[in-house]
Amino acid sequence: MTARLRETYKKEVFPALKEKFNYENVMEVPKLVKVTINMGLGEAKENAKIMEVAVKELGLISGQRPVTTKAKKSIANFKVRQGMPVGAKVTLRGDNMYEFVDKFFNISLPRVRDFKGVSKNSFDGRGNYSMGVKEQLIFPEINYDDVDTIKGMNIVFTTTAKTDEEAAALLELLGMPFEK
Repeated sequence: MTARLRETYKKEVFPALKEKFNYENVMEVPKLVKVTINMGLGEAKENAKIMEVAVKELGLISGQRPVTTKAKKSIANFKVRQGMPVGAKVTLRGDNMYEFVDKFFNISLPRVRDFKGVSKNSFDGRGNYSMGVKEQLIFPEINYDDVDTIKGMNIVFTTTAKTDEEAAALLELLGMPFEK
């Protein structure tokens, strides 16, 4: 069974993008390649339990087991040693990616307090979009009573688009609520 958003991409988004940008070859039409969710946990150096809870929550949110990221270099000012766990990340591709993006656009983002849309200024110039989420409570899988600390995360949407304009059109047609 394929993801609902993947079907939407094939039936509606793909033809709309091909027509809008007048692509000659079907391989030129931009598509979503991967979604990376990164959670930095600087406070995990004092309390190892925070890392376990964050990995569990990120696994619930993404539907895939996260990888703990370790410090590459020692930084004395931050009391960080090389190899210490400092975060967790997960890279989603395929149906898992489409399921997450569908849930994120349609359920989680509208749950953000005073939500007016996401900024169009977060493109990197090569067709990728990065955004931050201030708290993990916007995701329906997270039980409010079980959360002891609020943790934010960075979410990166990687596309095959060559320009930011093409990537914005792709994400908008997929359902990303941009600011007006």
